[in-house]
Amino acid sequence: MDFTVVIPARFSSTRLPGKPLKDIAGKSMIQRVYEQAKKSQAGQVIVATDDQRVADAVRGFGGEVCMTSADHKSGTDRLQEVASQYGFSDEHIIVNVQGDEPLIPPEVIDQVAENLASCQAAGVATLCEPIETDSDFSNPNIVKVVTDNQGMALYFSRAPVPWPRDHTENRIKAMAAVTASVIVPMRHIGIYAYRVATLNHFILWPVAPIEALECLEQLRFMWNGIRIHVAEAMAPVPGGVDTDEDLQRVIGLLDKTSL
Repeated sequence: MDFTVVIPARFSSTRLPGKPLKDIAGKSMIQRVYEQAKKSQAGQVIVATDDQRVADAVRGFGGEVCMTSADHKSGTDRLQEVASQYGFSDEHIIVNVQGDEPLIPPEVIDQVAENLASCQAAGVATLCEPIETDSDFSNPNIVKVVTDNQGMALYFSRAPVPWPRDHTENRIKAMAAVTASVIVPMRHIGIYAYRVATLNHFILWPVAPIEALECLEQLRFMWNGIRIHVAEAMAPVPGGVDTDEDLQRVIGLLDKTSL
């Protein structure tokens, strides 16, 4: 299986300006992400950016860069431009690895690509993991996903779904008991594999009403009839870096693992 990893990397960030170039134990964040992606089975790893400072940093450590428009509203739009510039075929698979995931396990990159390659009914594949506490289940910053019995997404939401109607506390334990552990709430992990043809369609679609309401871009695919394959991640995926607090947490994790 041949696939390409694309890492969208914007310099500007409301909560952490200059995020891609933040130092993490002697290496920039974007270098950390790139090196993790290179450990996957991807045939090619490309950083997509509109900022010359990021491009220079990536080339400085020997990485591959694709300069893209500064007008893109999302990383998905940026991915499509990369696919267009490189002339990838409609069936080629691109894995979107977020530029703020310096601890992304290479095996989950391979997993999401393999899942899409083996599921012709899907245009997108992504991953999830169990939610273990009621506080996380109720947290709107933690996106939940509900799937059918074939592993296809039914819905993504910031709301706690599926909702155990008859239980007002200890909802996660109640959900497992009521469904004999068949259903547990799942947190969506923001790594995606796309077929290039799906990306080409995406940029032509207007923002979907449910996408605007939930502020979840993946709902645009579902609104337009694209099926999304979802599987539980085969390895824990540490959270990304959005704040300085997140940055310090990642540095602490690296100190422990010596990556």
